[in-house]
Parts: sequence; C-alpha cells; structure tokens
Amino acid sequence: MKFLIIPVTPYQQNCTLLWCEATRRAALVDPGGEPARLLAAIAENHLQLDYLLLTHGHLDHVGTAGELAEHLAIPIIGPHQADDYWLDDLPGQAARFGWPHVAALKPDRWLNDGDRVLIGNETLDVFHTPGHTPGHVVFFHPPSRVAMVGDVLFQGAVGRTDFPGGSQAALLASIREKLWPLGDDVTFIPGHGPTSTFGEERRGNPYVRD
Repeated sequence: MKFLIIPVTPYQQNCTLLWCEATRRAALVDPGGEPARLLAAIAENHLQLDYLLLTHGHLDHVGTAGELAEHLAIPIIGPHQADDYWLDDLPGQAARFGWPHVAALKPDRWLNDGDRVLIGNETLDVFHTPGHTPGHVVFFHPPSRVAMVGDVLFQGAVGRTDFPGGSQAALLASIREKLWPLGDDVTFIPGHGPTSTFGEERRGNPYVRD
C-alpha cells in the first residue's frame, strides 16, 4: 500500500491518502479541509477514491468529509459511534473556531474494534482507541507496518484529554494495550506533526515510555 500525507487547515492536520498499487483504489483518512488540494492529489496519482475514513469527530479531522462525500458520491466510514455527539456538534465546533459553517454528519458505517476496511486488495485493521475522544479509532496496515493513529499519539507527545468525553487513563491504556502490541517497528502517521515509530516513542516519549 502506498500513502501520501497532506497537511491541511491552519492546524496542519495530517490527511492521509492511501491506495492499493495493484488496483489504484484509494481512501482518504481524516479529510479535515482544503478539498481542492485533496482532489488534486487524487487526480495526480490517477486514483479512484472509494471511501473517506475518520479517526474521530473533531472538526480539523472531518471538516470537509461531508462536502467530499456528496461531491464524489462515496461513503464515510468511522469513527466509533461513541463520537456521535462530536459529529452532531460540527456546526458548533465551526462557530467556536471561526470556521465557515460545517454541517453535522452521520457516517455510512460506524466502526468497532476488530473491524476491517478493504481498499482494493489491501486490508486495514481497525482498533477502537478511546481517550482523546471516546469514539477514536486507529487504522493499521500490517503488511506495510504503518498505522494512522489520529490524535492518540504524536512524536514526543500524546493526545489531549481535556475535551468533553476525554480520559487520560483511557488514552494511556489505548496506547499501551492496543498500539504497543503491534510492534516497535510500526511507523505511525499522527494527526499532526512528523511520523515516528512505536519503538521510538516507547524509548523516548515522556508520556508513555517504558
């Protein structure tokens, strides 16, 4: 599987374009904004976009999902249903952060721990990872050893837990019980900032190091 990281919005949120090399079928993970840039990247790589995948319901991760889904007539998949209230509050989030209006949305499919998402011939494993938000999920592609972790884990930091529904205990448990068992060699794409590996964070991240 190939991927391209496209930072979008003033928050430089990492939207990830994933695709199966054999079939050119693709998905966007966390399309937070700048739809023209995202559509251009799809066209430049000669891809057929099948899905929009959401790790959680915060505005900077989902801000253009509804627009793109309607424009391309494709489904929105994820996050876990526990983030339903965040997606219902997208208009409020947009107003609070000074963004143009964003309509509330409902995904076409909620995700649960252990689910899988097919992209062409490739399969993403889904892990429910509450803490930053209660319905946060992570997508993992075992063959390439790459995980898209949203705002659970960052290089040298972890996700905030001071939002409604956040829990530091749940976040740390998600990292240690769901992510670390995948292996130190796994490269992860965080919701913001540079990539890292689980091994590097276990050695040096002051919030979760061994």
